[in-house]
Amino acid sequence: MQSQWESFMETFLNTASGFALSWLVTTWVLPMYGFAVSAGQGFQITCIFTVISILRSYLWRRTFNMIALRR
Repeated sequence: MQSQWESFMETFLNTASGFALSWLVTTWVLPMYGFAVSAGQGFQITCIFTVISILRSYLWRRTFNMIALRR
């Protein structure tokens, strides 16, 4: 079982590495589809999607915790 610190670090590193990868992919892929974006715009787009991803993950986790509690 993980300590709270280990859980925090896993979550932080997962989010940070996903953010960095998404930022790179955003600035590379969008121009392939005709959307010229600067690094700053790519950063903003990545921030928006990261917040959405965190909320989505949280809602799924809470949903499955509720299901587990009902059993």
